[in-house]
Amino acid sequence: MYDQRQRFFIADTPVRGDVVHLDHALRTILAQRDYPDAIALLLGEMLTAVSLLASTLKIEGRLTIQAQGSGPLKWAMAECHLPGQLRALAEWEEGTEFAPATNSEVALTALQGGVLFITIEPEKGERYQGIVPMDQPTLAACLTQYYDLSAQIPSHLTLACTRERSAGLLMQLLPRQEDEKATIDDDLWPRLTTLADTLTAEELLNLPATEILYRLYHEETVRLADAEPLHFGCTCSQQRCEAALQQIGADAVRELLEEEDEIRMDCQFCHAQYRFGPEAALALFGLHMS
Repeated sequence: MYDQRQRFFIADTPVRGDVVHLDHALRTILAQRDYPDAIALLLGEMLTAVSLLASTLKIEGRLTIQAQGSGPLKWAMAECHLPGQLRALAEWEEGTEFAPATNSEVALTALQGGVLFITIEPEKGERYQGIVPMDQPTLAACLTQYYDLSAQIPSHLTLACTRERSAGLLMQLLPRQEDEKATIDDDLWPRLTTLADTLTAEELLNLPATEILYRLYHEETVRLADAEPLHFGCTCSQQRCEAALQQIGADAVRELLEEEDEIRMDCQFCHAQYRFGPEAALALFGLHMS
């Protein structure tokens, strides 16, 4: 049931959707730092949301959601590297006392005038970034506004999270084909979203996707695709660190080596450590120790 994404379709309609459940992946990510509850819940919702949004893409690559602001919560981000590799991170002012939280609302308030960036980076093709103000009370509402304004695809998003597990439901009404316009009643989308609004956070978190969909849409014909696994995974590597050093150039690398006996690069997502002594660092530029 958990750490997976379940795609579904309402038969003979342009409605598609996904249900996501996270548990081990979420706990693994939150264990990387001692997050206050408010930020942990925001990250849990962001991880679920990015898993849901990534399912709508027909590309290889990654999708990132990042919230930035000027308050005590500086920024928070979650990333899904397709097909289902997740990671997340947040930065806040140490010593901040956050109010008790049951969802993302407290953390979003702590951003103070936050902006939400949705970035799509295909392995082949151009990078795309959408930006929306975080002027809604919850992350789900902010992302729904993004789809309404930017993608212009009617969408319904529900998120729920604790420190142990998170879950979400995303439905979208795709553009109708000509042969569908006469056969689909105008009440379809309002009916489906009204039923989705009856789903409680407890049900979303604790029931398997099949039971959630049966409870909501047993009067519809629901078709399921194969469930897709989700897991924590970091994209850092020795090669990426080498590329970063090559990008800053040989002169900058020499200056770093004059200050320290080696260049140290630590990943904040997974705590992997990469070390480059003088010979290894200069060899990236075809140089040798003098």
